[in-house]
Amino acid sequence: MALKQDRSTLQTDISFFMNEVATRGGVAALSTAGSGASMDNGNAVVTYAADPSGVAPLGLLVNDMVNLDLTRQHLNQYKDEVQKGGKVTLLNKGWVVTNSLEGTPAGGDLAYLGHSGNVATPTAADNISGAKDNAVGRFLGGVDQYGYAKVYIDLPNN
Repeated sequence: MALKQDRSTLQTDISFFMNEVATRGGVAALSTAGSGASMDNGNAVVTYAADPSGVAPLGLLVNDMVNLDLTRQHLNQYKDEVQKGGKVTLLNKGWVVTNSLEGTPAGGDLAYLGHSGNVATPTAADNISGAKDNAVGRFLGGVDQYGYAKVYIDLPNN
């Protein structure tokens, strides 16, 4: 699990789809944009970008994306699973505790979009082309003994 239960949700967005298997707790970036409100537009797709350079971070993924044979088993509603290709919930404003990290954060550091949806520290972002253009929030503490850190997400930003 990449996202703990303790969080504060101030604003979410449910207007995007995701077409890949992914674990919650990383920052999703825009893959293709829809038109208008895009609430049911299948072209409004987010992804965990392998290269964060030149992409727009939209929010932190709060669902697990799975690829299951739904004729044999059900989605686990307690894990907030969503079938690949379905609608996802993105956290735009609020704080979470995640282990999808690049680098070792310290409280007060800016948080950036890293590789494959990870939240990167300023030191890690220095080694990623274009990462410093994609601030997603701020670290509210360091890493605990289990590898999790508290991050305030504030998207979209300029």
